[in-house]
Amino acid sequence: MLFSSPIFLFVFLPAVLLVYYGPLRGSRGGQNLFLLLASLFFYGWGEPVLAAVLAGSILGNYALGLWAERRRRGSESVRGPVAVAVAGNLAVLLVFKYTGFVLANLRSLGLGLPYWDLAMPIGISFFTFQALSYVLDVARGDAQAQRNPLNVGLYIAFFPQLVAGPIVKYRTVAEQIQRRQESWESFSRGCWRFLMGLGKKVILANQLAVIADAAFDGGPDSVAMAWLGSVCYSMQLYFDFGGYSDMAIGLGMMFGFRFLENFRYPYLASSCRDFWKRWHISLTTWFRDYLYIPLGGSRTGKVRALRNLFLVWLCTGVWHGANWTFILWGLVWFCLLAAERRWAPLEGRPLWLRRGVTFLIVNFTWVLFRADSVQSALGYLGTMLMADAPALWSPRAGYYFQQNAFLLALAVLACGPSATWLRGRVCRLGERTGRSLVPVWDAACALCLGGAFLVSAAFLVKGSYDPFIYFNF
Repeated sequence: MLFSSPIFLFVFLPAVLLVYYGPLRGSRGGQNLFLLLASLFFYGWGEPVLAAVLAGSILGNYALGLWAERRRRGSESVRGPVAVAVAGNLAVLLVFKYTGFVLANLRSLGLGLPYWDLAMPIGISFFTFQALSYVLDVARGDAQAQRNPLNVGLYIAFFPQLVAGPIVKYRTVAEQIQRRQESWESFSRGCWRFLMGLGKKVILANQLAVIADAAFDGGPDSVAMAWLGSVCYSMQLYFDFGGYSDMAIGLGMMFGFRFLENFRYPYLASSCRDFWKRWHISLTTWFRDYLYIPLGGSRTGKVRALRNLFLVWLCTGVWHGANWTFILWGLVWFCLLAAERRWAPLEGRPLWLRRGVTFLIVNFTWVLFRADSVQSALGYLGTMLMADAPALWSPRAGYYFQQNAFLLALAVLACGPSATWLRGRVCRLGERTGRSLVPVWDAACALCLGGAFLVSAAFLVKGSYDPFIYFNF
């Protein structure tokens, strides 16, 4: 079930809200149990059999959390439960996500191995990392183990962030499971955030996907088409995943949960390091807290710090998918970040130049992310750099650009804090005229969000193209 599907928007979500704030209002235990059951139903809507994998993850990590806390309170080593948790969770991830990839590569070497066609549970990378976070936080003493397995289940399976994040570390929401505070203000802000994310996803990402797919799947017939396709894919990826994160954070607010931000205008980054402080923040901080720092971080000397950085980015690439393109993508980012630690050629340069160069670098790396194979990625990059381009310009590129010029302009504006800037200008105008224009601004925002919802609903009811890229992870 997708957030941007009519069944979710007009049936599932209203029904869950009515029950949660209706007969179960005032009963935290009843609300938590209901949210867990609703989340399992949400996950099992398309793949009921694979919901057993999620249930097994919940029960297994619940038991490991109790074991880790018992040993910690007894001043015993927690290495046993931590080792089992790491091995068990990663084993599930490896079996479902990477066995087919490994067997395919071994078959390419001439080994007569069977084909692997086991379906991969949606969002397995996300809920596996959340489950592992629970055991690790308990083992470290950063949070107390839950005695009630249903509460562990709610943390791991809560439907807003279940299948595509953001990855919520247990210690950030442990208290909220029993002691969260719902309010009308939080609920209204959650609705606003959800509608903003829905608009990003349906109006921007889905439409930009048409151009990106035409360039990547059909092959660029000119340098202009290659660049247009890559830029549109960069925008699609941001509004697809960023829009989903907005919707997840907004849904959490509706039920009293506070999730940390996952994106902070990443395409305004002024360096490679700055980009990863802004993009998929929950994954970056997860690897920092549970892998990079435990390995010693940058405190163990330059050589070991470089080794730690390499391991983090190798794991980041592998986490994203079972394909050599993702592994190469992770290694490219390791090289970029390692080089930036030693050399900073853009330091002190104008901000617009640093942002422009950083976006170009990111845009090139997304080609690896999108391509089906390393060979096709290199071919696409060659076209972009005019190394193997049939033409500089083509009527196809002109058609897509002309038909989508307004959409592209809107996407560029939405990549930055345009609304915040405009609100500041409106408020200053009100101050000069001696009257507050904040109510006017709020009313205009409400109208815009209402209009975005109607347009999004029209697209969805019509059955427009509606993929979610990060569902593959």
